[in-house]
Amino acid sequence: MRGRPVKLSAARRLVGDLMRFSISVPRVTVQRQMNISGLQEARTSQSERPSWTVLFLKGYGLLSRETPELRRAYVKLPRSQLYEYPGSVASVAHEREHEGERVVLLSTIKTPEQRSIPELSALLQEARSRPVLEIREFRRALKIARLPAPLRRLLMWLGLNMGRQRGHRFGTFQLSVYSGLGAESLNPLTPLTTIFNYGPIGEDGSVTVRIHYDHRVMDGANVARALARFEEILNGEIAEEVAGLSAAQILPSTASEPSS
Repeated sequence: MRGRPVKLSAARRLVGDLMRFSISVPRVTVQRQMNISGLQEARTSQSERPSWTVLFLKGYGLLSRETPELRRAYVKLPRSQLYEYPGSVASVAHEREHEGERVVLLSTIKTPEQRSIPELSALLQEARSRPVLEIREFRRALKIARLPAPLRRLLMWLGLNMGRQRGHRFGTFQLSVYSGLGAESLNPLTPLTTIFNYGPIGEDGSVTVRIHYDHRVMDGANVARALARFEEILNGEIAEEVAGLSAAQILPSTASEPSS
């Protein structure tokens, strides 16, 4: 059967480069079956409901604030070492339309643990709705993706192995989720220390949550304890903040669960 060649777009080259560095990370997964009925009840009580993405993002930021290992990264410059950040930088995957194809692009949010739920909702909505080339991070990433392969891979290697630049350019953790489509990823890849995701949320508040972590930075027992604490944060601090929201504070366009 004779097919046709399809040229790699800038967005596909970008994903390819990220995977090139991701596959070298010794990644392990820890999973916990959670019950977040407390948060679900608080969310259901709101006439305009914040997205689950925002709630999990804020919760993971709070978890990272009290768990230093989640704010650390393995870097190779000036020598192999762990680099700890004073705060979190979330990297969020978004599916966008660009030049006739659906592409995945990453936006970053500094210190999500210090931001309100409405502020996080607004930032995510902006990344999902503004024209792709009007968003600085998307525009910069696509510009680098058009460089010759050796140059763009060198820039990415440097960015991932210089402690301060790594957090600024790539973030400290990543969230990639498409539970809104009724599916979940079992083995997501990222060059960052952790990437977390969750599956569809049941009517009784049951949900599977996974943290995929770099074993050079932490061990499984740390992550298991972090997941238990994550469940407490979602049903505690996050549920309390949601219960205190007024309808005017939540953007109507963020009420439904997005896919990324």
